[in-house]
Amino acid sequence: MFASESQNPKLLESYQSLDTPFLLVDKQGMLKNLVRLRSKTEALGAELRPHFKTVRALEAVEHLLPQKTSAITVSTVKEAEALAGEGYTNIVYAVGISEGKLPRIEQLNAKGAEVRVLLDTIEQAEFVNRYCQDNSCVIAALIEVDCDGHRGGIHPDDPKLIAIANILQLGAASFHGVLAHAGESYLCFDPKSLAEAAQNEVKMTLKAANNLRAEGIPCDIVSVGSTPTAHSYQDLSGITEVRAGVYGFFDLVMTGIGVCQLEDISASVVTTVIGHNKDKGWLFIDAGWMALSADRGTAGQPKDCGYGLVAQPDGKLAEGLQVIGVNQEHGIVAAIGDEQINFDDFPVGCRLHILPNHACATASMHQHYHVFDTQDNTYEIWNRIQGW
Repeated sequence: MFASESQNPKLLESYQSLDTPFLLVDKQGMLKNLVRLRSKTEALGAELRPHFKTVRALEAVEHLLPQKTSAITVSTVKEAEALAGEGYTNIVYAVGISEGKLPRIEQLNAKGAEVRVLLDTIEQAEFVNRYCQDNSCVIAALIEVDCDGHRGGIHPDDPKLIAIANILQLGAASFHGVLAHAGESYLCFDPKSLAEAAQNEVKMTLKAANNLRAEGIPCDIVSVGSTPTAHSYQDLSGITEVRAGVYGFFDLVMTGIGVCQLEDISASVVTTVIGHNKDKGWLFIDAGWMALSADRGTAGQPKDCGYGLVAQPDGKLAEGLQVIGVNQEHGIVAAIGDEQINFDDFPVGCRLHILPNHACATASMHQHYHVFDTQDNTYEIWNRIQGW
């Protein structure tokens, strides 16, 4: 959070000169979050493969990765193209591959990157293999493993796991390993259930790898990860890498799950109070869903945070206040429960910070991030990679 009091005058001037709404990144908070997970993962003997999908800014990559050959995950080919253009080479495109994207993957690999694709059907394996044969190239693939019934993937004991791997390794393509995502961990709200989800993710992914090896199929990459499980692993024996994305910024969903505290959230939307409706007990702000997103990720959690919680510029939470509604460019802030708004504390023209429900969704609404480092007293603009 940006502490507006006792701040470097030039930094404060930069903050005040920006028109609202804008997305502010507390750089020192983000760096602390990044170090926390990398240290934990490496202490357990695995490599961290950060997911670029949350921050999606090239200015951030030097903080995410130790070097240009370090592992990274992307959710769009556009991200992979931007990273490869800067010399980053070790990339997993962790969304099921479609045939039309293969020429772009081939072009990246031909320029020196190694972009691995993800699949979980025989049809995908066949068209990747066919494309490689027709174009005299090699594209490496990972098979997605279903570890908890959340979405896609192949169950470790499904015969299709072996069949898909054989299509890849015996054809013109290449098989590199397995990847799982414990999406059901987002429904865990206590340390015990988080630890169980993390243990199950590891167990199921290792089972898939071992089933492949039992058939004589090498399985070099054994990849697991979600932000909740990444912070909950206790034993990563046999796992080669861990993926996580939102951990750099964190958000209210992660706070509700219990993997971070409110003070760990390093991205917020700065907004201005533009009106009062005292009869209804509302503040109007100039941040609607175009700035905050319409994500209601906390709605199914024990604590529903509306469209975001409200904080002062110094980071102090405005107790009991949340964004209860959003229009395109308007937000409505109200008191929840027995709380009441003291309108004198929130005059028209004052600034507030809205903590996001889902940092990925909120960040996607902004072309630029305004990055403040209150330790080194620097201000930067980071440019978000848009598109697919």
